[in-house]
Amino acid sequence: MSQSSGLNLFSFSGKMKILHLSWIAFFITFAVWFNFAPLLQAVKASLGLTTEEVKTLLILNVAFTIPARIVIGMLTDKYGPRITYTALLAVCSIPCFMFAVADNFVQAAIARFALGLIGAGFVIGIRLVSEWFPHNELGTAEGIYGGWGNFGSAAAAFTLPTVAVMFGGDDGWRYAMGITGFISLFYAFIFWANISDTPKGSTYFRPKNLGAMEVTSKGDFFFLIIMKLPMYFALAVLTWKLSPTGVKLLSQNVVTAIYVGLAILYVYELIQVWKVNGHIFKEPVPEIHRYSFKQVAVLNILYFATFGSELAVVSMLPLFFSETFELDPVKAGLVASAYAFMNLMSRPGGGWLSDKFGRKPTLLILTAGLAVGYFLMGSVDSTWPLWLAVVAAMTCSFFVQSGEGAVFAVVPLIKRRLTGQIAGMTGAYGNVGAVIYLTVLTLVDYSQFFYVIAATAVLGFVALLFLDEPKGQITEVAEDGSITMIDVAKS
Repeated sequence: MSQSSGLNLFSFSGKMKILHLSWIAFFITFAVWFNFAPLLQAVKASLGLTTEEVKTLLILNVAFTIPARIVIGMLTDKYGPRITYTALLAVCSIPCFMFAVADNFVQAAIARFALGLIGAGFVIGIRLVSEWFPHNELGTAEGIYGGWGNFGSAAAAFTLPTVAVMFGGDDGWRYAMGITGFISLFYAFIFWANISDTPKGSTYFRPKNLGAMEVTSKGDFFFLIIMKLPMYFALAVLTWKLSPTGVKLLSQNVVTAIYVGLAILYVYELIQVWKVNGHIFKEPVPEIHRYSFKQVAVLNILYFATFGSELAVVSMLPLFFSETFELDPVKAGLVASAYAFMNLMSRPGGGWLSDKFGRKPTLLILTAGLAVGYFLMGSVDSTWPLWLAVVAAMTCSFFVQSGEGAVFAVVPLIKRRLTGQIAGMTGAYGNVGAVIYLTVLTLVDYSQFFYVIAATAVLGFVALLFLDEPKGQITEVAEDGSITMIDVAKS
C-alpha cells in the first residue's frame, strides 16, 4: 500500500494523485455519456427528429453499457486500469465525434449506441483505487471517486447549453459535443503518462482466465448462472421497447434476430463459465482460496435499487416537478438538479460511514432510509409545498447515493484479482435497474413508480441480511506462486 497515511484532498502526490486523476477520468466519461440530454431540444430541431426518435436515442445511450461493464471489468483485471482507461477514453471520443457530425437519425442512433461503452469507465477506477488505498480508507476513497466522477453528468447539464450558445447557430450543439470528445481524447494521454496500476513494489493480481468470473464452490457456480439472467432480461426489454410494439425503430424480424442472438450469447456464456470453473466439480477449492459469490449477488441487488433508481429518477424528475407543481421547464430542471448535486457529498459520505462503522450496518441503515425516502416521494402531490417536495427529493437522494458509496466500499474487499469483474457485474446491475424502473414508469403513474422502487429497496434490505461483514484477510496467489494476504478489515 501507499506509504502516506490519511486522506489529504489537497495533496496531489502518491495515492492522492491516483485518486484525483481517476475521478477526473470518470467525470469526463460521464460528461461525454450524458452530453445528449442537455442539448436534446437543439439536436431534435437540427436533425428534424420526432419525440419517439429522441426517446429512442435516450434508450440506446444506456443499452450497450450493460454488457460493456462486464467486458471492461474483465479487461481491467487482465490488462490493468492504466491501459484500459486510456484506451476507453481515446476510443470513445470517436462515436462522440460521430454524433457531433450526424446528419440523420440512423447515424445519431449508431453513435449513441456506441457511446454506451464509455459508461463502463466507472468500473476501471474502482479496481485502480482499490490497489492504492488500505481497507480503512477504501470506502471513503471509492466514494470520492464515484461521487465526484458521477457529477460529470450534472456538469454537462450546466455547461454544454452555454457552450452551444457561445458558438451560436444551428450547429452550436455540434461544437459543444465535439469539445467533450476532444477533452476525452486529450485526457487519455494525460492519464497514460501519470498513472501506474499499483504502488511501487506491489503486485497486480490477475485472474487465471479471462472468459468468465471465477467461483469457488458448486453452489456458487449455479448462483452465478442465475445472476446473469436479469442482464439478458434487461437487454430483451430494451429490444422490446425498440420493436413495432414500442417505438417502432426495429422491424419484427430484427427484433426476433436480437432475441435469438441474446439466447445464443447466454448459452455461450454458460459454456465459458463451465470452461473456467468446471474443475470445481472434480476437486474442491482449498478453503484459503475461496470467496463467497453470495456477497456479489447481494451487492448486485443493492446497486439495482440505488444506482438503478438514480439513473431512472434523474431522467424523469424534471417532468415530475413540472407536471406536479406546474413549473416551467427551466425551473423544474433547476429544482430537479438538487437530486444530482447531492452526489458530491453523499457518495463519499456513504463510503466514509462504511470505513467508520462497518460495511453491513451502514448498508442496512442506508437501505432502510432508501425505502422510506421513496415511499415519501410516492406521497408527494400538488398539495405539498414545493420546498417540502424538494427536501423529500434531496433526503431520498442522500440515501440513494450514500448507499451507492457503501456498496462500492465492499466490492474491492471480496476478491482482489476479480475486483474489476465484480465491479463490472454490480455496475451492470445498476443499469439493469434503470431499464426496469424506466419501463415500469411507462406503465404506471409517478406515485406508483416511486412505490415500486421503495418495494425493491425493501427486498434489498432483506437480501442484505445475508451479507457477511468483510473480516480478516483475503488470499491472493501471484504468478510466481507466492501467496499474499491482503487485509480487508481491522484484525
